[in-house]
Amino acid sequence: MASRPPPRFVVRRHDDTGHRQRQLWLSAAWLGSLLAVGLIVGVLTRRASTPTAVDSRQQHVLLGQIDDLKQQVANLQRAAQVNEVATRSLRGTLAQREEELNGLRTDLGFYSRLVGGDAQRQGLKLQEVKLQPIVGSRGWNLSLSLTQNAKRGDEISGNALVSVEGLRGDQVTRLDWAALGDAAQKNGLPFRFTYFQQLHGTIVLPADFRPTRLRISLQPAGGEPVNRAVAWGAALSGNITNAEGDRDAQP
Repeated sequence: MASRPPPRFVVRRHDDTGHRQRQLWLSAAWLGSLLAVGLIVGVLTRRASTPTAVDSRQQHVLLGQIDDLKQQVANLQRAAQVNEVATRSLRGTLAQREEELNGLRTDLGFYSRLVGGDAQRQGLKLQEVKLQPIVGSRGWNLSLSLTQNAKRGDEISGNALVSVEGLRGDQVTRLDWAALGDAAQKNGLPFRFTYFQQLHGTIVLPADFRPTRLRISLQPAGGEPVNRAVAWGAALSGNITNAEGDRDAQP
């Protein structure tokens, strides 16, 4: 008996179980992808709130505050510089005014004494002493201002002798007028006046001598001498005050 050829089409029953399995696998994969996305978003969110991100924001804020403080410091420094310049200018002005005031006081004392404003008859007085260095030498120009009360009205004459005290090496030394002055004025600086007179002379100091004080003796003819001790620095500035023990000649 001849064999039958195989059929071209085979009819099989539908497999519901396999279809359901595929659907389950697809659903599981979809849920897995959703979970993965959720995990990734969570991680990124946590990283955004991590200490590193917080530190970065704080650093940015601090840098801004530092810039503000630097600007404030710069402003304060500029203000301090302006104040310093203004203070120096004010001090210079005050020093100048003080110098002018001292000069006016000196002039007032001079003229008050000259016209007898204190209503007292006063005799010979050393009013002012000034020293000025001669550039390029050991010489000094010396200026003495002498006065007497105008109410006295008498002419006065005599000589002014100057000596200088100081240090020579480690020894205290006194140089008398003969060692300082011009040989032509060996008896001192002569004066003759009724109201006031300025005397001018030149003294020369040895190279190894350091002066500290001037001693001035005014010797009027027929009267008591007037002795003054003046610090070297005071003579340079022209500001002198009565030293203890100094006195003027009385009428």
